[in-house]
Amino acid sequence: MSLFSPTTVGDVDVRNRVSLAPMTRLRSGADGVPGPIVAKYYAQRAGIGLLVTEGVYPSAESRAYPGQPGIVTDAQAAGWAKVADAVHAEGGTIFMQLMNGGRVTHPLITGTDRIVAPSAIAIEGDTRLADGTKVAYPVPHALETDELATVRDEFVAAARRAVDAGIDGVELHSANGYLLHEFLSPASNQRTDEYGGSPEARARFVIEVARAVVAEVGAGRVGIRISPAHNIQDVWEKDDAETRATYEALVAGLAPLGLAYVSVLHSDPAGELVQDLRRAFGGTFIVNSGFSLVTTRDEAIAAIDDDIADLVAVGRPAIANPDLVTRWERGADENEVHQPSVYGPDERGYTDYPFLEG
Repeated sequence: MSLFSPTTVGDVDVRNRVSLAPMTRLRSGADGVPGPIVAKYYAQRAGIGLLVTEGVYPSAESRAYPGQPGIVTDAQAAGWAKVADAVHAEGGTIFMQLMNGGRVTHPLITGTDRIVAPSAIAIEGDTRLADGTKVAYPVPHALETDELATVRDEFVAAARRAVDAGIDGVELHSANGYLLHEFLSPASNQRTDEYGGSPEARARFVIEVARAVVAEVGAGRVGIRISPAHNIQDVWEKDDAETRATYEALVAGLAPLGLAYVSVLHSDPAGELVQDLRRAFGGTFIVNSGFSLVTTRDEAIAAIDDDIADLVAVGRPAIANPDLVTRWERGADENEVHQPSVYGPDERGYTDYPFLEG
């Protein structure tokens, strides 16, 4: 087994053990429809074993950013069908990350009357509108207990649309401070019903969403991304014992479902917490060292050789190197990321990075 050997992830075979980490790219315009440049971007990277898309919103209310793609309308689904076709034509495999932004947005972005969260606690700071204007995050609507089924069913419907469009599977975004992660943290979840107050209760909604999506599209087409102790967007998980208890409860609920994988974003993938969660899950496990660190070729190879994970998710190097796996196999030099163009809106810094010659 090596980084460059094939493996199976759920219902699909992948050509190597590199995964494209889901990364916000904001190239889908006001209508949230992924167009030809999005299809080209993912097809260029089809040499990566498992592609995971940027976060895709499952409802208008859950859109976090201008330019973010959705999977709500027929036009959006048709756009994703073209992405899937382009990736498959290059022999690739692609999962769609389903992301409810929760309180990490604004009604001027979503076009809805409200934004939602587990509790009515706003994020400190500002977000940016399509015209570049900064506005303060508003206080979100605390979802009523009987409203949770609607949010759950939005994930289910989005998963069905994605799979029907030809996408190979979906990843539930339960990391980085967005809605599902907000349920897991006592900083953002101060509920007094059965979905808050204890580690098991805070994990309940995420497990219910995963179970419902599995029932709709099959366990082999469903993964999940988590980021324990990744303090971001005011989702603070600073109590080590509380964090461990929460994620142990989460994984205990997920393990019987037979998910395709769990993907963990953590600064110490080889550490005790992450490896304990891996053993508890018992299935395909993907690691990603996080925003502050860039996964290098040597680190990725070592992660597989040392049995830290089954696959390694790679972010910024894959932005700048569409042929990243080929470069790593050959030990070739890599392009550097042009940071000012990461977030759009056009081909620059997206589909114009050079490939190796020859």
